[in-house]
Amino acid sequence: MDRVNTPHLSKRSLLAATAALGLGARAGRAQEMPAPERELYEAAKKEGEVTWYSGQVQAETGEAVGHAFGQAYPGIKVYVIRSTSQVAYQRLSQDMQAGVAQCDFFSSTDYGHYLFLKREGKLLSYRPHNMDELIPEVRAVDPDNMFQVLNVGLYLIATNTRKVAAADAPKSWKDLTDPKWIGQEAVGHPGYSGSIGVMAVTLRKLYGWEYFTDLEKNKPQIGRSSDDPVTLLNAGERTVGLGVSLSTTLLSMSRGNPLSFIYPNDGTLAVYSPSAIPKNAPHPNAAKLFMTFTASATYAKVARTFFIPPLRPDVPPPEGALALDKVKLIGATPQEIEEGVPEVKEAWRDTFGV
Repeated sequence: MDRVNTPHLSKRSLLAATAALGLGARAGRAQEMPAPERELYEAAKKEGEVTWYSGQVQAETGEAVGHAFGQAYPGIKVYVIRSTSQVAYQRLSQDMQAGVAQCDFFSSTDYGHYLFLKREGKLLSYRPHNMDELIPEVRAVDPDNMFQVLNVGLYLIATNTRKVAAADAPKSWKDLTDPKWIGQEAVGHPGYSGSIGVMAVTLRKLYGWEYFTDLEKNKPQIGRSSDDPVTLLNAGERTVGLGVSLSTTLLSMSRGNPLSFIYPNDGTLAVYSPSAIPKNAPHPNAAKLFMTFTASATYAKVARTFFIPPLRPDVPPPEGALALDKVKLIGATPQEIEEGVPEVKEAWRDTFGV
């Protein structure tokens, strides 16, 4: 896992966070905050820090977010512990089983984690005052406010443009089972990546598990994270990635890597990803303030710099991407995810042998 103490920033991350703060009002000026936020900030300053278990964003993005939060709310540090979603959940579960309180804010791409934690009474109820400023689909995902959706990931197909001509590129998820892609594909693993678990559940719903038995015949290289295929494509080791993050692909393209992406004509996978505050969070006020920040325009602008689709109508989509309402989206319900992910993990190991 990557533990990032936010004062140590790459130049790009620092510029991203600083630029985003320059685009709007500085929330750190107490007189400009709404009263509930100002009171929360005063309580959070006494705690001084927030620890974020994150499987939703890359380490560099988390670094920039942490820096922006520190600029907006001086006196509070963000410690980012970055991993895949399943590993983040495993760590949180181990903490809870051991009676250890380390995590203040938990962000995963697996919706089932939150349904289970809620039933177990492990979450703290909180709804930021600015949730109604987000798109309608995420304003009231849980009637008890035990978790909030503050991130959406889009997962699609990417290719190495030096290896695959645009005319020859796959146009759909179904195209990826074509034998012409034998030995050329890369994908993450549902046992580690929450988004790949959702992808497997969704494609099983569309095409049955036969889709994956056909895919196995193409001998894809299987990593862990949904971001791993991008690394392989950049290196030219594989030519097609499936279930890759649009954000990661666009970020890699912005750095000169020979990539292109395809919105599949049978639907782009949308993974609406919750965040929550554990009931035993050691810094609950700082966690509430951090959740409020992740619903803010400042957060959306920082995240947009790393090509993460904003959930705020007042922030445009990342450069090079379509707005959410312009994309054909597919996905799974929270209940389908909770029930289906354990099933597809087992079926995946049986089919792919890993």
